[in-house]
Amino acid sequence: MVNVEIITIGDELLIGQVVDTNSTWIAQELNKIGFDVLYKSTVGDNEKDILDAFDKAFSRVSAILVTGGIGPTKDDITKKTLCKYFDSKLIFNDDVLKNIEALFNRSGRTINELTHDQAYVPDKCTVIQNIAGTAPCTWFEKDGKILVSMPGVPYEMKSLMGNEVVSRLQKFFHQTDSIQHQTFWVNHFSESALAMHLETFENELPENLRLAYLPAAGIIRLRITGKHICESFLSSQMAEQKTKLLELLGNNIFSEEDRPLEILIKDFFEENNLTLSVAESCTGGNIARQLTTIPGSSVYFKGGVVSYANEAKENILHVNTSDIEQYGAVSQQVVEQMAKGAQKILNTDCSIATSGIAGPGGGTETKPVGTVWIAVCYKEEMKSQKFLFGKIRENNIQRATNAALTMLYELVRNDNRT
Repeated sequence: MVNVEIITIGDELLIGQVVDTNSTWIAQELNKIGFDVLYKSTVGDNEKDILDAFDKAFSRVSAILVTGGIGPTKDDITKKTLCKYFDSKLIFNDDVLKNIEALFNRSGRTINELTHDQAYVPDKCTVIQNIAGTAPCTWFEKDGKILVSMPGVPYEMKSLMGNEVVSRLQKFFHQTDSIQHQTFWVNHFSESALAMHLETFENELPENLRLAYLPAAGIIRLRITGKHICESFLSSQMAEQKTKLLELLGNNIFSEEDRPLEILIKDFFEENNLTLSVAESCTGGNIARQLTTIPGSSVYFKGGVVSYANEAKENILHVNTSDIEQYGAVSQQVVEQMAKGAQKILNTDCSIATSGIAGPGGGTETKPVGTVWIAVCYKEEMKSQKFLFGKIRENNIQRATNAALTMLYELVRNDNRT
């Protein structure tokens, strides 16, 4: 198995000005081909720190993938640092210049001096042309190990990985292992309770299979990962463990696909010609936001009402004023009327409603911070549930969002099975 370290370079990453998405994407792509990412590290634009990071990486892995610091400006020092590390010098590469010229000609731009100097590359590297940008990718070999330096611009890095780097790594290391994943979305368990429930299952897994728990705001993704030189044997192993998990967890597994809830819902609603509306109080539009992050969601999602104040619940969703006075806005009676109101106003098959105390203030002895009522409606069928989350506002909003979407998905999916 090939072990990898990913190094991202740039002061902007260390101070939080830019979020590192490169290492996550690279790790996912390498994992698909059976490479093990053992380490990720981030260093600033400092020569000594970069050299130290290279030394440490070469001491513990076989392949190092580096992004960032190879642009045309003075703060981009990775290329010069690579020269120092590999006892190399910069030489002019005509092919790189031709690639840059072609790129600029297509966009009608003129090459300036700094861009022209991008054609200088270390003389001890293999150059991989960057068809999406001006900074070439450089490939170094040392004692049977590899260092690949790529641009930090995500779309340029992805182009190089997809078109060149991955296949070159496979060829260099003669990678033959097959790797497979199976992900299950699990509901109604805490992480610790699920681990206890699956303790025997996990202990009896073959040595080449691993189980991972990936919790996120009230939902757990359970992933089995397998590696083996024989793909058909591995497929058989994975199928056997999947059967065992389905028997152990039953209806607590609401999806066997590693796709976000909002995509699962979109696909299911489109396939079954269903429509959806929302009425949100404590989630403040977060459910609608999450649903509409997916292109094409307007096919099934018709809209929603953020009825934060009681007046909005009463005047727009037609919630009974006396029920709010008697039971409070955070109650089963109110949230069910909100769901019905949204369903009627927007003329949809389904609806979601939330009402709760997100915090940090507003809680009472009987309804502490984190109390949330959620109702989901499918045609004439209503399901409502009270949740007690925590004291952190942002977490409560996201947990309520996930719980609402899960309740909806389970309701419509179960009804359409019969």
